[in-house]
Amino acid sequence: MLNFEFQRELIARRSFLGRASLGIGSMALAGLLEPRVLAAAAGAKSGGGYAGVVNPRHFAPKAKRVIFLCMAGGPSQLELFDEKPKLSAMNGQPVPESVTKGQPIAQLQSQKELLCFGSQSTFGHFGHSGQVISNYLPHIGGIADDICIVRSMQTEQINHDPAHTFMNTGTAISGRPSMGAWVNYGLGTDCADLPGFVVLTSRAGTRSPQPVSSRQWHSGFLPGKFQGVPLHSTGDPVHYVGNPPGVDRRRQQDVISTVNKLNRMRDAVEHNPEIATRIAQYELAFRMQMSVPELVNIADEPQHVLDSYGVTGADGSYAYNCLLARRLAERGVRFIHLYHRDWDFHDGLRQHIVDLCQSADQPTAALIKDLKQRGMLDDTLVIWGGEFGRTPMAQGDVTQAKAGRDHHIRGFTMWLAGGGIKRGMSYGATDDLGYHAVENVVHVNDLHATMLYLLGIDHERLTYRYQGRDFRLTDVAGKVVRDILA
Repeated sequence: MLNFEFQRELIARRSFLGRASLGIGSMALAGLLEPRVLAAAAGAKSGGGYAGVVNPRHFAPKAKRVIFLCMAGGPSQLELFDEKPKLSAMNGQPVPESVTKGQPIAQLQSQKELLCFGSQSTFGHFGHSGQVISNYLPHIGGIADDICIVRSMQTEQINHDPAHTFMNTGTAISGRPSMGAWVNYGLGTDCADLPGFVVLTSRAGTRSPQPVSSRQWHSGFLPGKFQGVPLHSTGDPVHYVGNPPGVDRRRQQDVISTVNKLNRMRDAVEHNPEIATRIAQYELAFRMQMSVPELVNIADEPQHVLDSYGVTGADGSYAYNCLLARRLAERGVRFIHLYHRDWDFHDGLRQHIVDLCQSADQPTAALIKDLKQRGMLDDTLVIWGGEFGRTPMAQGDVTQAKAGRDHHIRGFTMWLAGGGIKRGMSYGATDDLGYHAVENVVHVNDLHATMLYLLGIDHERLTYRYQGRDFRLTDVAGKVVRDILA
């Protein structure tokens, strides 16, 4: 509660409102006409003060926005993108000790013997580029000439939650800002009536998938206005945005206006970035009451577009979320993070990977084609992959249909498209058994550095001072992977 006696000593309430109303109104109008104005006006004070927009960018940007398609659980690169004939030839034979000795292993440590598990799919050469892609992914094969497949990814955490944390924040330490929050902090948003960072989740199959914590899109020590905002498939798309019963839009506007005036008075005393966040979020939530229903209503989409994604309705499916991702990108949202869950293949790999591919293949390819057809792929960076990959060794009996693969961090596959990435190319390689990345290794910190570079940001200069130290998304590592840049 505000201490009005203290406030009177600084300035009379009516006098303050009388003198400030024109300025506040002008800034609000300017913010509606040009979303960057208010962000730029806030600035970026050193020492953890108000966080605004790093402007101008450090480099000429190739990308304006990012769509990160996270196949949560760990898709198996050995069935999808990394064909290993020798592994298949050694199916059921012991993995040489020289390959696995001293290496981190998750659940396989309880098995007496580590046996090679050959690929449970077939591969083909797709596109003019001849990219090697699983026949489980014919639609992604159809966009082979638009994507760059990186087969030499490495990460540092072997279990799901810390691996997601590392992929999203550049460190396994919980509580750091997510990459979407860093991008939102660094560049602001091009959209006045939607958040700059939006999160969508879906699942496939009938198994219980690994949970994805809301920490994965949090702003950490950055001001709260930069965190991701989840859109939900059932009920209100955004919680607590709708008006209570009996409250119309005009009445709600009066309440928000009054609350924000009080917040500004308090902020004039405290200079607290979280008060500025509260002001911004109240105003954004009011605008979202109009923008979100229009966003999620796909009735204006032509039937051929719905068919291309495989969308049957606003059902929260991965297909629907891919379509929403394009609609969010059109409206200027800076970072769009899709989580498609259930890619955890400890058992039943042969059955479950088919189901997951069928749910993800067509919508993913449709998103790339749709962005390209609209002229948006050139300035939209799309990233596809999981928090890690899967082991070349079988989990369970290699001769049984219920065999699966464990978590793997030493060599897995992701791919990128658009936004300044070379098209129709493969980069990096793993060894003959698919265990170690041995050629052009790309660490998660390198992925982050490259993403920021394409957005026009030097990853070493995008920092935030907290508890006496300058922090950044790439921590103390990371290099731009220039070989994959167009």
